Amino acid sequence: MRTLIVTAFVSVDGVMEAPGGEADYRNTGWTFKDIAFDPAAYEIKGREQEEAAALLLGRTSYEAFAPIWPTMTEFAGYNAMPRYVVSTTLERDDERWPATILRSVDEVAALRETDGGPIAVHGSATLGASLADAGLVDRYHLLVFPVLLGAGKRLFSAADKDKTMLRLVEQEAYPNGIQKQVFDVVR
Repeated sequence: MRTLIVTAFVSVDGVMEAPGGEADYRNTGWTFKDIAFDPAAYEIKGREQEEAAALLLGRTSYEAFAPIWPTMTEFAGYNAMPRYVVSTTLERDDERWPATILRSVDEVAALRETDGGPIAVHGSATLGASLADAGLVDRYHLLVFPVLLGAGKRLFSAADKDKTMLRLVEQEAYPNGIQKQVFDVVR
């Protein structure tokens, strides 16, 4: 069975929407506006790329990343690995950044049961929450930013479900206020 890792930039109040400057969100770019850059805080991002064997995205993130990520040398690992996008509405993948289209969380569960290395889920707030609600997430890689954003897409859904226990396996705080928190889901 493969490990499914949800990796996210998140505010202290759980918002993960538009961290990099995406349009139509009033706090867009909150990961770099007013927060000093500290390369040490992003070490985990490079490690994720080295350790992942596949990339899994929701439709919205896939459509945002497909025109940009293939041209970025810092994402060479992600550009070379198999990609999957979960969508009920996407008719075909983007030829600039080919991906296999999965139509449901059940198809993600089947992918998770195959042989291979970890599957990283980037961005993809709706997908990440659905995977968590279905009990498919094995690990969280979170960079928690010292900001409260209020409204916005959240890391976790508001579904009424049994609690999920997490085990903190790695943590670090950086001088700019960012905290790295890595949790394994306890089964």
